[in-house]
Amino acid sequence: MASVQNAAATFDFLAVNCVPESHVWTEQKDYPVVPESAGNDAVPVVDMADGTDGAIAAVARAAEEWGGFLLVGHGVPIELLALVEEQIKCLFARPVPEKERAARGGGFKNGYGVPPYAIYFSKLMWSEGYTFSAADVRSEFRRIWPDGGNDYLRFCDVMEEFHKEMRALGDKVLDMFYKALGLSADQIAGGEVERQIRDTLTATMHLNMYPKCPEPERAIGLAAHTDSGFFAFIMQSLVPGLQLLRRGPERWVTVPALPGALAVVIGDLFHVLTNGRFHSVLHRAVVNQDRERVSVPYFLGPPKDMKVAPLDAAILQGSKAAFRAVTWPEYMVVREKTFGKDASALAMLRATEDEGDAELVQDMNN
Repeated sequence: MASVQNAAATFDFLAVNCVPESHVWTEQKDYPVVPESAGNDAVPVVDMADGTDGAIAAVARAAEEWGGFLLVGHGVPIELLALVEEQIKCLFARPVPEKERAARGGGFKNGYGVPPYAIYFSKLMWSEGYTFSAADVRSEFRRIWPDGGNDYLRFCDVMEEFHKEMRALGDKVLDMFYKALGLSADQIAGGEVERQIRDTLTATMHLNMYPKCPEPERAIGLAAHTDSGFFAFIMQSLVPGLQLLRRGPERWVTVPALPGALAVVIGDLFHVLTNGRFHSVLHRAVVNQDRERVSVPYFLGPPKDMKVAPLDAAILQGSKAAFRAVTWPEYMVVREKTFGKDASALAMLRATEDEGDAELVQDMNN
């Protein structure tokens, strides 16, 4: 792990005029890429400003058919999104020794460097990253700015405001997902499990910088993966790069970079929670020859000790729970066994016919 982390942290992307062998990416299935988001391959757009049932129906269709969508009309100020992008660029522009003070390693999930799942690949990705708990901005970034100062305060102020807006938005979008499953507002408000999920959502942020790449067709910004939690909002700069894998037949579709829009991507534990009705989506980030790109996934998931199992509302009449109850750490153990292999962690969680109800408990408090 340490060698991969250190190599990624010290690589100077701007000093090369070709992609070195360490970053030549050949470790993923090569599905065709749809040239533009249009027709049947138009990435769904959900307008939260539409207060009708039409928006809920759009969420249901997108979650069932795509596993993700673009969200507009969400109320997060576009000026704040611009400030977030500005501060991320300032962070990654800092000298390497300063960033290395916060290098991820030694079993820590947070900090500067490649994403944790990168250790399962022999090649490096064309990106820099920084992962942290959204609730711990000021303590985390003392690692970069040990003496504080104006740059530190400005960065923390912007990230905390972004966290405040996104956490509130997470509650609203979760309720939209509940309604898309068929729950009424009264059922959501009175449902113990539904309320517990909303009240205990945890938030993690991952800041990504994708430098310009001299040979983008030979590199990858982030390798194809699904997210492990419930769902994520992805803020991206106006440089397209996020791609979703569309099913039947498999092909990559580039998510348009619309001003002010947020991508919503469903994760594996939400796939479990909705009994597979809303499916997690394989996605990746590609790089650009002429422009750098910034993205910020804001991940929402359960607390570590919560058992996640299919909701009653997600189990169609005449059907059964398709997945066993699992905590996030338990799921990560299963997931880590499948990285770099042609295997599915979700498939390993599927309930079998001979398993008793005790293994399919749906009470999130168990």
